[in-house]
Amino acid sequence: MECRRCGAQVSDDAAYCSSCGQPTTDGFKQQTASGTEPQTIPRRQIPQAPYAGFWLRLIAYVIDLFLLSVAIDIFILNPLMPRAGISPENPWAMLRSNSRQVLAINLLAIMVEWCYFALLESSRWQGSVGKRLLGLYVVDAEGKRISFARASGRFFAMTIFSTLTVGISDVMGAFTPKKQMLHDMLAKCLVLKRTSLKR
Repeated sequence: MECRRCGAQVSDDAAYCSSCGQPTTDGFKQQTASGTEPQTIPRRQIPQAPYAGFWLRLIAYVIDLFLLSVAIDIFILNPLMPRAGISPENPWAMLRSNSRQVLAINLLAIMVEWCYFALLESSRWQGSVGKRLLGLYVVDAEGKRISFARASGRFFAMTIFSTLTVGISDVMGAFTPKKQMLHDMLAKCLVLKRTSLKR
């Protein structure tokens, strides 16, 4: 008997094609009529996803923060702080100031950070520069690339809850079964480690 889907030769009493898994109507009827359980093809064993550990993710985040701090310092703080009446040599003065100019500078810095993480994690890279260097990537619950909207939600959840919980929501990643931090759970994302296995 020939499989209707792939054309492979299948024995007459087989309920499923051994090549593609397509049910064979004749074989299925024969096995059902004889009172035997139709024989199915065993599913392939899918290896467990290599979840990225807490410390590896922390190192990747430190790399990202370093790159962001350099970019923000060069393109935002140095040009704009003098206009806010703050010397670039004393950036800590921004913490004591609540002027509109300082608020605008802080919002601009947050926007740069948001675009950095959201654009890169929703791109083909599927991760920031730090994650890329350490072989990490972000996916949704089904293992697919995340959208810019999901990446944005993940970023703002990370920013808000890390601040509110003083980092405790991030430490969760060391204890959860899938190494998820709180913002990963809220955005329904996973951070995985690249291996030689094809995804």
